[in-house]
Amino acid sequence: MSQPRLQVLHGRGGVDLEAARRAVADLLVALGKDPDSEHLADTPRRVAHAYAELLTPREFNLTTFPNDEGYDELVLARAIPVQSLCEHHMLPFQGIAHVGYLPGERILGLSKPARVVELFARDLQVQERLTQQVADWLQDHLAPRGVGVVVEAEHLCMSLRGVRAAGSRTVTSALHGVLRDDARSRQEFFALAGIGS
Repeated sequence: MSQPRLQVLHGRGGVDLEAARRAVADLLVALGKDPDSEHLADTPRRVAHAYAELLTPREFNLTTFPNDEGYDELVLARAIPVQSLCEHHMLPFQGIAHVGYLPGERILGLSKPARVVELFARDLQVQERLTQQVADWLQDHLAPRGVGVVVEAEHLCMSLRGVRAAGSRTVTSALHGVLRDDARSRQEFFALAGIGS
């Protein structure tokens, strides 16, 4: 029997590279720079392409397998790299995500938690929403008994400007099902993710 596959397309509109290039050139002028100078001549194109890459998730197939063995313990992918863009300043934030679930009738392909994190990270984001979106999406598409997501990230909008708190990390979490409702399961998830004492 073939395994069910769900092809994931995020449905966002594509980046208009030419309009982005013009906007970057206009921004350079507004900042008192000459976009036609030798050093900046190709900067608008490079910045447009960089933002297109940062804002476009890759398509993937959500591969799941029958949980024939009835595995009912926590599955946790730790330290998944996260890179996104703060929607308030368009500066990067980066860190790691820990994604866990208690399987129901199906188990997830091992690379898929990282793919789901990327799906929502490649957007203009706030960390709280990103964390919730990953948890909600897995709950809706995998139907596990529980889902837990923790994201730890440093935000350049906080470390390079404003308060300039370099090295400060923000931690957010989202829990569903047993991982939210059962204290022992919740504690196990956070302990395996390395959160708290």
